[in-house]
Amino acid sequence: MTGRIPLAPYAVQDATARGRLHAEPEGPGRSPWQRDRDRIVHSSAFRKLQYKTQVFVNHEGDFYRTRLTHSIEVAQIARSIARALGLDEDLTEALALAHDLGHPPFGHAGEEALNIGMKPFGGFDHNAQSLRIVTLLESRYAGWDGLNLTWETLEGLAKHNGPLRDPPAYIADYNARHKLDLHTHASAEAQVAAQADDIAYHAHDLDDGLRARLFTPDDLRHLPIVGEALAEARQASLDMPPPRLRHETIRRVINRLVTDLLVETRARLAKLAPKDVDAIRRSRTRVVGFSPPVAEANQAIKDFLFARMYRHWRVNRMSAKARRLTEEVFRILHGDPSMLPDDWRARAGEGGTQRAATVVGDYVAGMTDRYAMDEHKRLTDIAVNG
Repeated sequence: MTGRIPLAPYAVQDATARGRLHAEPEGPGRSPWQRDRDRIVHSSAFRKLQYKTQVFVNHEGDFYRTRLTHSIEVAQIARSIARALGLDEDLTEALALAHDLGHPPFGHAGEEALNIGMKPFGGFDHNAQSLRIVTLLESRYAGWDGLNLTWETLEGLAKHNGPLRDPPAYIADYNARHKLDLHTHASAEAQVAAQADDIAYHAHDLDDGLRARLFTPDDLRHLPIVGEALAEARQASLDMPPPRLRHETIRRVINRLVTDLLVETRARLAKLAPKDVDAIRRSRTRVVGFSPPVAEANQAIKDFLFARMYRHWRVNRMSAKARRLTEEVFRILHGDPSMLPDDWRARAGEGGTQRAATVVGDYVAGMTDRYAMDEHKRLTDIAVNG
């Protein structure tokens, strides 16, 4: 399109786009992936991310990340990387903004609880739920369910973490109707979005953990990359106040990770010499990635955050309450779908069935933290009107 930065040959191209499941004319003012991005941003599921937990439940503080702010940070990092690599920025941004649409309330605690409740009926997977939302659950258009996104965006959502040998049930069912080539890698744009997710959550979880005083800057001195960034930040100013020290450290961590990703990915691209996006998909290994030393450092950061943040006693207490609440809401409504709102009840059918589990799973997964807490009170507290 006119006005757009020339793309590398291995980027997704307008001319070879595979279109949408339901054919639509593409307007001259926007690329197909700009339209996808805009549809995602205007979706109900995207707005709900504002009140869904990243690590801290929404009411615990105004400054902690939510799923929405996390997704925006992922999109910013992903778009910068895509531009540096000559990839389609709009597709990359769309995938970054949509990657967490399927998360239920209360972050991983809510997902664990919902998966337990739905285990006899196929379980719950937030990646599959993201695809389910954009292909089925969003109800905005007269001619179809879902957002009718392009094949390239759906492919990236389904397999941004690599080929799917044993896909979740919904992804497998959808693929039977609309082939997404699940056996191959996704585009480089999807791979960038996936790696930007790792960069963003490592950086902002370190930031939020420091802000919440779950650990101190001195606890980070031994961590690869983070410790070096902390030392550089301290050298920049000997009397830097803690908030500025935190920000100076985190921005250096992001810069180091992004720089390594670009250097390593360019080396892999030079070796592969892909002539088109299909060469990226056919590659035996992921094209977008970190160098081995930085991949090892990333794992050390992840291990630290798991031990010192995700399993901190304060987070454990809230997670335990969130799991119990989510389990109870699912169990009550699955056992007696007559308590669902009218539009959901009509779809759920008899309690205890596969059909009811699917509908109640969609209902619970679509809740914000706040709505889930209010719904639990309405279902369990006799003093609260339904």
